Amino acid sequence: MSVSLDLTHPVARDKSRDAIRTTMVEKPSLIGLSRAEMGEALVAIGVPERQIKMRVAQLWHWLYVRGVSDFADMLNISRDMRELLDRHFNIARPEIVEEQISNDGTRKWLFRFPPRGAGRPVEIETVYIPEEGRGTLCISSQVGCTLTCSFCHTGTQKLVRNLTAEEILAQLLIARDRLGDFPDRNTPDGAIVPAEGRKVSNIVMMGMGEPLYNFENVKKALLIASDGDGLSLSKRRITLSTSGVVPEIYRAGEEIGVMLAISLHAVNDDLRDMLVPINKKYPLKELLDACRAYPSLSNSKRITFEYVMLKGVNDSLDDAKQLVKLLRGIPAKINLIPFNPWPGVNYQCSDWEQIEKFADYVNNAGYASPIRTPRGRDILAACGQLKSESERMKKTDRLAFEAAMIAGHGED
Repeated sequence: MSVSLDLTHPVARDKSRDAIRTTMVEKPSLIGLSRAEMGEALVAIGVPERQIKMRVAQLWHWLYVRGVSDFADMLNISRDMRELLDRHFNIARPEIVEEQISNDGTRKWLFRFPPRGAGRPVEIETVYIPEEGRGTLCISSQVGCTLTCSFCHTGTQKLVRNLTAEEILAQLLIARDRLGDFPDRNTPDGAIVPAEGRKVSNIVMMGMGEPLYNFENVKKALLIASDGDGLSLSKRRITLSTSGVVPEIYRAGEEIGVMLAISLHAVNDDLRDMLVPINKKYPLKELLDACRAYPSLSNSKRITFEYVMLKGVNDSLDDAKQLVKLLRGIPAKINLIPFNPWPGVNYQCSDWEQIEKFADYVNNAGYASPIRTPRGRDILAACGQLKSESERMKKTDRLAFEAAMIAGHGED
């Protein structure tokens, strides 16, 4: 049985929302700033120039190594300096509206971020998938999505806005908070997490939104996440997924350098135009040319191609043969994803026997083609099912989903 936790008493929650909203809007956050930007922010509040390098190093350590969210906990910084920082800056976490825990250990959080400018507070979902030897966090980059992929539930929510670098990083920081993944923190009793190492060992930019349509914020967040003096995640354990924003794929390779995943789903332009409409702008040839040019490709640094299995649409043996031909010469892994149905959708998941035949052909052609194990199906945490609270289905409408959360990305 899955568990859903509303983490605060209603009255306290309302007060907390107001306090967090006021604090986060009135005072800028230090989270998500580069070192240079953090130094400039400290100079602006009167921190002596000669101290800037030291102060930035101290803050970086407390924010990203120790995971503190209150200046008062930065014990090697003088009280006067802590009070100065607290008057001018904010490092508080955003509100956790709800935490759901699947019977397979998958966790899904609903976060509420404060308004930006004249906007309203917004909500996004983030998912944690524990596996043997790894824990993968699926992070959102936008509120809603512009791509309207016809099989994706997330794509039915219109784009509200991009997430900031701070908001992207906050998803990782809160997940590590809740899982006891910072020093001197305890893992919740009964939590399903990797037996050794980090609780969050891998991150995938595969939540709500198209990451490459929010390039600058995603870039800044991922460079901070992979900084060796902070959160220190290997770039080989970070995967950025795109539906095919070709110009930004070139930039991502040069400027970010993380692992790449492509939401492919079809082997010809006519079908992909229907399933993934961005293909009309950047057709398959342009997309695959960008993939072939991605830096440092090798058998140990492969591109992952996501392929959702849709009954009678893209799951024939002829499709498998065309897929192998299409990807020839690209070091690749092909993730076969059983389709996750949702009310009102016209697609069905391919029969399991057909998925296995498809996988066998691709495997025999020399490409790893794992079939993703259904994860988080009881809490709508599977691939293509993430939506904001305001757009989610009623719980009474939840059916018996066949789900397959995207996991297993990056190095083990």
